[in-house]
Amino acid sequence: MTTFVDLTHHLSPETLARGTNPLKDVLRIALENPQLVTLANGDPHPSRFPIRRVDFEVASVSPDDPVSGWASLGDSAPSQVLSTSQDDDLRRLLKSSLQYGHGAGLKDALRVVDDINKTYHNAPNHVATMTLGNADAITKCLRMLGSSGDHFLADEFTFLPMPLAGEAHGIKWVPVTIDAGGIIPDELERILANWNSGRGRRPHVLYITPSGQNPTGSTLDAERRTKIYDIAQRYDLIILEDDPYFFLQYDLSQSGTEMFKPPAPSFLSMDVDGRVIRIDSFSKIMAPGLRLGWITSSPSFRDHLIKFIDLSTQNPAGFAQVLVVALLGPHGDYQRRRDFFAELFEREVASTGLASAYVPAAGMFFWIRVHLEKHPRFGVDAETGSSDGLRVARTNTMELMKELFEVCLSCGLVICPSSIFALRADPRYDDVPSSVDDRSNFVRATFAGSEEAIAAGVPLLGKALKQFFA
Repeated sequence: MTTFVDLTHHLSPETLARGTNPLKDVLRIALENPQLVTLANGDPHPSRFPIRRVDFEVASVSPDDPVSGWASLGDSAPSQVLSTSQDDDLRRLLKSSLQYGHGAGLKDALRVVDDINKTYHNAPNHVATMTLGNADAITKCLRMLGSSGDHFLADEFTFLPMPLAGEAHGIKWVPVTIDAGGIIPDELERILANWNSGRGRRPHVLYITPSGQNPTGSTLDAERRTKIYDIAQRYDLIILEDDPYFFLQYDLSQSGTEMFKPPAPSFLSMDVDGRVIRIDSFSKIMAPGLRLGWITSSPSFRDHLIKFIDLSTQNPAGFAQVLVVALLGPHGDYQRRRDFFAELFEREVASTGLASAYVPAAGMFFWIRVHLEKHPRFGVDAETGSSDGLRVARTNTMELMKELFEVCLSCGLVICPSSIFALRADPRYDDVPSSVDDRSNFVRATFAGSEEAIAAGVPLLGKALKQFFA
């Protein structure tokens, strides 16, 4: 087995101070040794559970796009019933799922995610821990690694609830410039190489969504991932690889004649040091209400995560884990919706010359650039900064984008402005190319909704843009 690098110096004081739950230690012994007679635990007797069986009616898997059929045929769509009474293994699993559990999750569910990891990632020495979905996983990782006053790195446009969760624990965020291909490795290295020690400890964690990033829809190619991992090794970074859209990656071939290009390797697949903590979720491929996902990490980090779980949320709900064991949901329907959105966008929006967008290779979102430079009231201030030398916005981008948002509303369309995803740089230290306000001329639009919403919404965006630029 590969010996990972000792990375315990990345752990927060809170993590190092946290002990084990002694009751869980006793329970763990009983679970791992079923031949023992135990009078130690406080589990209710299974005969007193008012649940005998659980049936899940799910889409019938067929060779011809079952997801599309399930969505379009409604109540008449073919289905199958997975019952916990259909065999001894599932009956046993239901009983164990209704009891108090181990912080890592049910063994059967862990085997499922281990198989997923073996299929899609080259990470034979990493181990999995079940979670309550990505938000739960990320906040636990932030607390495991972050101390008050620490600086963490993230895309300059990111899904803000996650950084905000870190800020509540005193974590400060340093935005890294991105483009259509995601984080720019040279920008990442520039920040680390030129870090001002007077600012505090150099950032030691990079939070990143490599596939179908929210909100930009960007996907890092293999070359950038390799460069970023190399930077992480040289500057001793932990990579939090938050990848909920990994299974929603699409064929970008427009002609249909090219071979499908396999997804870029995950950071987890590259990890020889144990410095990648990967976060996956069933929310996008099954249902978000299941509140179920998993973390894959080195055994050392996993031990600390289990301590945290055993003293806080406990392991995820048993029913969700039972369903995952019984069935892994298929995917594929989103690519058709993405292509439908792209075709409609080209006709209704791009043709106006007022906005453009890259077709995303993964995820659920189009990151749409509004060409504000064509707006009659777009203005650029000749000044490069404020009187105290700090970088400030030089354009009226924010004012115009707020106006566009109101115009969209008046046309009957709700869309997300890029400003709500922006991480603010510290102007005293962060030498960014320009104020993020000047680069907030984007909106985020989802293609994960109904085709009816796409068919109605994209033309409304075109209408709103024409009205706004008139």
